[in-house]
Amino acid sequence: MGAITATVLAADQVSKSLVLAAHPAGVVGPGWISVRLVRNTGASGGLASGYPVLVTLAALAITALAAGFALRARGRVVALSLAAVLGGAAGNLSDRLFRAPGFGRGGVVDWIHFAGSGGSMDVADIAIQLGALGAVIAILAGERRHKARASREARQQPHETR
Repeated sequence: MGAITATVLAADQVSKSLVLAAHPAGVVGPGWISVRLVRNTGASGGLASGYPVLVTLAALAITALAAGFALRARGRVVALSLAAVLGGAAGNLSDRLFRAPGFGRGGVVDWIHFAGSGGSMDVADIAIQLGALGAVIAILAGERRHKARASREARQQPHETR
């Protein structure tokens, strides 16, 4: 689980550093996906962008919550999915803590832009979204398997008669 979290965090930070070093101006790349550098001081979609310290505190709480859920996950797929969520949350939190304009007020470096969408995202955002989706699917599939097994066991037990 730790390896997944560390890999997502590293991939996120390395990709952001490479994009920042390249200094892209405007939208770079044709087609449905391109590079567009945006510094987001708010939450998803720029929500609460005027309150970066509050958003950082919320990101810290969400990262702690993700860590708690990942450590308590029962199934392997759920744990790995939540580890990806944790890695993404940690990547965006580290931007908020350590990037300009200063500690706790930094902007998340979003750089992946999809044509037709109004915003940009980063590797951390993708890991959070896919990890959350994977965890939900794994939990639902596990519940379904559990119910099917319980039903099968109930049918196999002899019925008592009075």
